[in-house]
Amino acid sequence: MKERIQNILDEAKKALAAAANSEALEGIRIKYLGRKGVFKEIMSGMGKLAPDARKEIGAQANRVKNEIERLLNEKATSDAPVPAAKKTAHDVTLPGRKYPVGSRHPIKIVANDLKRIFHQLGFTWIEGPEVEDPWHNFDALNIPAEHVARDESDNFYFSDEQILRSQTSSLQIRYMENNKPPIRIIAPGRVYRPDTVDATHHYFFHQVELLMVDKGLTLVDLKNIITLFAHGIYGPEIKVRIRPSYFPFTEPSAETDFSCVFCGGRGCSVCKQTGWIELGGCGMVDPNVLHNVGIDSEEYTGFAFGFGIDRLAMFKYGINDIRLLTENDVRFLKQF
Repeated sequence: MKERIQNILDEAKKALAAAANSEALEGIRIKYLGRKGVFKEIMSGMGKLAPDARKEIGAQANRVKNEIERLLNEKATSDAPVPAAKKTAHDVTLPGRKYPVGSRHPIKIVANDLKRIFHQLGFTWIEGPEVEDPWHNFDALNIPAEHVARDESDNFYFSDEQILRSQTSSLQIRYMENNKPPIRIIAPGRVYRPDTVDATHHYFFHQVELLMVDKGLTLVDLKNIITLFAHGIYGPEIKVRIRPSYFPFTEPSAETDFSCVFCGGRGCSVCKQTGWIELGGCGMVDPNVLHNVGIDSEEYTGFAFGFGIDRLAMFKYGINDIRLLTENDVRFLKQF
């Protein structure tokens, strides 16, 4: 019986090798695996065998049956006709398909613009840690312990000694601690404040700080730098003005306004009919800040400004909701 079963497998292999079409394969299947096929006959005669032989022969028969079934499926698959569409030659007259290409994020575009503009003006691009200590984030910037800007409701504290930086001004301190004047740096990065998220506020956003320290610098130099920056990113038609204000780390301090890019300064709903849009703070570096980093404020003066990169991008591209910059909506991002 064992030899007969083995011979059945050999015969089936030869038959499969000679099969030229699906009809021949179906005939082989019926012959060996059908209801009245070879294996049906073998299984019917198993009852005449001794129990031990029945178990051994049955296992062998099942193995051979499974092998023939596998060979049938394999043959049917390998000999399956190729769909007509695949046999058809390529139509070289059809236009090519344009594959999707990624694009830069608007914040990255503006950051690269900043890097280009200030590199031409001789400024060095620096970066630093987003987790800061109170000295670099507050104390060295002339913000005392009792100042409202240090409240837990306005900052993300990990502990008394660790905080997510609330401003990139901390990078100015880190740089001045290890470098002496003349200093020209631009410091971009993410900052964090627990604001309620809406169309104009977010709990994290991007800021850029500029710092210049040298002999004889004045507010005139500061306004000239800001004007060159404004013309570089928005065009020569943009006007700049500075208004008196107050910040702990600058004295005197000012707010910077650009003429509205949406209405050209004529007045619209975006600028609230004023013709001006506030971009950020600026001023001459407070002598106490210079003293905190070991720079002689009698010999050197400095100026600084801090602008929101998100806001710069919103004005550049007419974006009316800051949340669009962080929600990864492909429909929005593919425009850039």
